[in-house]
Amino acid sequence: MAEGSNRGEDPTSSTRMRMDTDPNAAITEFLTKCDDYQLFQLTKFYRDRLEQAIEEVVDGVSSLLTYERHFSGLEHRKVVDLVEKGNRADSSKLVLNLVMEKGSRARRVMWESFVKMHHAVPKLDKILKEMQELGPDPFDYMNIGRGLPEIPSHLKDVQQKHKETLRVQTETLRVNTILIKEKVKIFQLVTLYTELTVISTVRDRTLVEHELLARGRDHEEWRKKHLRRELEKIRTDQLFQSSFTQRKYKSGSSAAVSGVAGIGKTTMVQKIVYDWATGKIYPHFQFVFSFKFRDLNAINCRINLRNLTLDLYPYFGNILGELWKNPEGLLFIFDGLDEFKDSIDFTDNQRNTEPQYMCTDPEDWCEVSDIVYSLIQHKLLPGCSVLVTSRPTALHLLEKAEISVWAEILGFVGEERKEYFNKFFEDQVVAAAVFKHMEENEILYTMCYNPSYCWILGLSLGPIFTQRDRKQQRVPKTITQLYSYYIYNILKNHGREIESPRDVLLKIGEMAFTGVSEKKIVFRNGDLIKYNLQPSQFLSGFMMELLERDDSAQSVVYTFPHLTIQEFVAALAQFLTPDPGDIRKLLSEAHSKEDGRFEIFLRFVVGLSSSQSARPLEEFLGPFLHQIICGVIDWVKEKVEGEIGNTSNETGKRNLLNTFHYLFESQNQTLARVTVGSVETLTFSGLRLTPIDCAVLSHVIGLCDAIKVLDLENCYIQCEGLQRLEPALHKCQVLRLGNNKLGDSGVKLLSAALRNPDCKIQELRLWSNGLTASSTEDLVSVLSTNRSLTDLNLGNNKLEDSGVKLLSAALRNPNCKIQKLQLWDIGLTDSGTKDLASALSTNRSLTDLNLSDNKLGDSGVKLLSAALRNPNCKIQKLCLDGVGLTDSCTEDFVSALSTIWSLTGLTLGLNSFTDRSVPALRSLILTRRSLERIRLWGNQFSSNGKRHLESLRESRPGLSVGV
Repeated sequence: MAEGSNRGEDPTSSTRMRMDTDPNAAITEFLTKCDDYQLFQLTKFYRDRLEQAIEEVVDGVSSLLTYERHFSGLEHRKVVDLVEKGNRADSSKLVLNLVMEKGSRARRVMWESFVKMHHAVPKLDKILKEMQELGPDPFDYMNIGRGLPEIPSHLKDVQQKHKETLRVQTETLRVNTILIKEKVKIFQLVTLYTELTVISTVRDRTLVEHELLARGRDHEEWRKKHLRRELEKIRTDQLFQSSFTQRKYKSGSSAAVSGVAGIGKTTMVQKIVYDWATGKIYPHFQFVFSFKFRDLNAINCRINLRNLTLDLYPYFGNILGELWKNPEGLLFIFDGLDEFKDSIDFTDNQRNTEPQYMCTDPEDWCEVSDIVYSLIQHKLLPGCSVLVTSRPTALHLLEKAEISVWAEILGFVGEERKEYFNKFFEDQVVAAAVFKHMEENEILYTMCYNPSYCWILGLSLGPIFTQRDRKQQRVPKTITQLYSYYIYNILKNHGREIESPRDVLLKIGEMAFTGVSEKKIVFRNGDLIKYNLQPSQFLSGFMMELLERDDSAQSVVYTFPHLTIQEFVAALAQFLTPDPGDIRKLLSEAHSKEDGRFEIFLRFVVGLSSSQSARPLEEFLGPFLHQIICGVIDWVKEKVEGEIGNTSNETGKRNLLNTFHYLFESQNQTLARVTVGSVETLTFSGLRLTPIDCAVLSHVIGLCDAIKVLDLENCYIQCEGLQRLEPALHKCQVLRLGNNKLGDSGVKLLSAALRNPDCKIQELRLWSNGLTASSTEDLVSVLSTNRSLTDLNLGNNKLEDSGVKLLSAALRNPNCKIQKLQLWDIGLTDSGTKDLASALSTNRSLTDLNLSDNKLGDSGVKLLSAALRNPNCKIQKLCLDGVGLTDSCTEDFVSALSTIWSLTGLTLGLNSFTDRSVPALRSLILTRRSLERIRLWGNQFSSNGKRHLESLRESRPGLSVGV
């Protein structure tokens, strides 16, 4: 290890100085101190995370190792070949395999390269920062878990019994099904389980409950981008005893896994327990104890950890005390924090100071919440590990807890969705048909990242695609229609089992509505009895399909298969009641709740007012109340009319969009035309729109007979959203789509709208959309045939000279109607200006041209000057801010401008004019009487030069001069 040359220097002071000047000094010093074996251990410990971290820069790492002669040219070529084929994951694995084979010097060079590039690679940066935070000797931490005492021989029998019990409990999945004869289908867990994408962080702990209509392909694109660059994937076997475990607490580690409703948290816990019981993961845990918070809710008295464990695992008898002696070998799992009836406040100091809240011994009698708190905070059985799962809505409760690993389940993406349906349906022809239908229907596809939604879709769509004659049964278009078919299939299969399905559904719906009102998703026998529902009715398959019964706890609990089913049944009850009451008042009160608890409920109520959604259900439930239907329609009409002109802020825009969702669910064209038929302007600028929002908006615009302006700038709609909007875009006169990441593929869709013979688009804004010359090619083919477009904004795109050359060809076409063209900051140079100047010499329509922030220089402006002199040039307004103009071109340029009798506006800011140009500019202003406005700000005029120019206002009243 290298020593400092100045032996008399204070080493601490020297180190501190180096760290102040070099931000990498600390990690460099740390690596320097590591011997070869430690560096080997470090690489091995972080191996899985490094594979992900270097994917984006793997070719650079390989190049450096090749330059330092640790990799051969052939080895480097293999790495690069994988990168070029898009297999970056395989490429990074190959690099790490080679480095581990090469020896200590190669490993050291690799880590040195990480230090050099980590600021530009977020995942590497995160790893290096964690290494520093672990303290002076992280190798103690890396070795945690080794050397745990072997389990005593007399405990091996009970451990084996425990594993066998857990294996039996978890090896199968029980799934309610309406597609086959069995009321409950039992699958082998390993056969049906589809891997979910889990990330080692929590993106947003305040996500609302409903993601039913807000993800889909937008979610998929988000995952692709951020997983590659920033988000680390974590396997379930890495939640403990891995480099992800940021152990700041010497006494144990706790992990929190978040995920929205139905995303698969409970099934993931089942898989973890099963894999441990079968010896696949976590060999360092000698015993695993799994609890559900919904079961713990049944405990209404003080209890201790010993009895809590024995209630679920009675075969441990009197030997639990011996297990407690080795807490490092214990894992406690608590599933569903959001379902827990008690709140656990991790900032509450009372738990640490007042005896009645303290729980430090497994024999201490206390509340269940105190036991959970004490285990997570390592006050009870310090050294044990704890896993907690929760929906995002309750995750804030853990913010102050001692959590070592935060993780979030993202759900299914791409092929994972397809795999789910292939496993769901025994008939692969049906599986393919259902998946194809969902891919083509954005509303349904949006739901498919969530396993629970996939399950609902499978149950609802399966029968439709199984039937030979599908024409008789309409495929669902809205989510209300989808859920109607879900209930319809239950009624069709089990309707004869109960005397009055309408009466039973009304009672279940009333209970469901109370649950939505009170944010309650777990019900008990007492709740059923309160609504005159007898628990014995669960002998009927009808009830089993609507409510899932869980009698594994001390008392029986019931839940709807998913929160959205609870909301749908609550909405359905409004149409079945014999006493309609004031439905408009009920809807208004629900709408007034700002926490979103009634948002999906309201969409379902409005959707059920549609005959298309109601018809299949009325076959079994009888006619819906006409009074209710009319009341709902009146309420929607009032709501839309009240929101339509209130879009000056984000809240107003969001509220209007929500009412458009109501119109879409209703599928009531008469109602839509009455409410939005005369609307001329729709603006949602600055509001992030999902693909489903765009589908809804397209539906509404299609029914707007007077629409003129559609402003969707800064809405992040991307090509996917534009695809949903495209059928209605041709109706608008002004279409603002700036800054939406549409890309070249988005312009292809827009070109289709511009080709529509009924196209009315006059103004089209496409600034900042990542367009290239390729998209210009599509536009050019349209500009020569389109008769309406006169105003085109393509600013801040990467069109460059090649794109302008194509555009210039379109401008030469006598059929081109473009009058205003914005080409600011598109990478244009003097080379491309030559083509543009040629077009300006013949074009007879263009009057307003903006070429700001391009590198034209004097040579480019001279080419432009020649075109401006042509008598055919009709330019009235010219903007050349920041194009590199200097005094040397002023005289020629001004001379050219003097020939344009129609010139009214000129902007030449942020150039390099000095006082030498003042005489020529003064002459232009005085002689060109048509000039109404000139802007010369940001140039290099002296105070005297500015005064000379500003004084011209006196001789030219009404002239605006900006210097």
